[in-house]
Amino acid sequence: MTEARIPGVSALVFDVFGTVVDWRSSIIRELEAFGRERRLAADWTALADAWRAGYQPAMERVRKGEIGWTVLDDLHRETLEALLPKFGIGGLSKAEILHLVHAWHRLDPWPDAVQGLTRLKRRYIIGTLSNGNVALLLDMAKRAGLPWDMIFSAELARHYKPAPQAYRSVPNFLRLDPGKVMLVAAHNNDLVAAAREGLETGFVARPTEYGPHQTRDLKAEHDFDVVARDFLHLAELMGA
Repeated sequence: MTEARIPGVSALVFDVFGTVVDWRSSIIRELEAFGRERRLAADWTALADAWRAGYQPAMERVRKGEIGWTVLDDLHRETLEALLPKFGIGGLSKAEILHLVHAWHRLDPWPDAVQGLTRLKRRYIIGTLSNGNVALLLDMAKRAGLPWDMIFSAELARHYKPAPQAYRSVPNFLRLDPGKVMLVAAHNNDLVAAAREGLETGFVARPTEYGPHQTRDLKAEHDFDVVARDFLHLAELMGA
């Protein structure tokens, strides 16, 4: 789609990890710095990838009811604690583990993110719709200068995406019809799930999210309402 603006849309909410912020480079940077400061040697890139690979399985335990509602910070900690011995890292204090867990609060935005969001904010309500917990998303926004009007989180819905309740929560909180809300994401499956709940959809490719050998989400694979190169292009298409 190349037309400017989607008639009736008044709010844009964004997937965050991978769509707004470059989690992989940021986590590798944090782990490498941690290792240098403590003279620890490990394959930090592999640890970053393994940590992220545990993201969906950890949330799936919550989705299936194997464990009660657990925020992403705590799931990240549990995954990390299981991985550290496999990478030859032991003896870390609780404070050091917490510091590493909070690396997810310190992710860097993609170069176009802040400028594009600032443009969109002039015309639309903008916010997150992330599986990240509220404290994580707030810390990230303050550090990275992300100009959200509102933080929407799976924590507020108490359901992780792609559960329908997560997508429905935004129009419910904003008291808007679902068709007046657009989810913007770099992940095809996220947008497909949002469309099922009546939200409009915007795809922005992030072809290096998973590193130089990424094989998925390189392009829009469905007929989404808007397909943009980056957030600046998205702002142009949305008339902002």
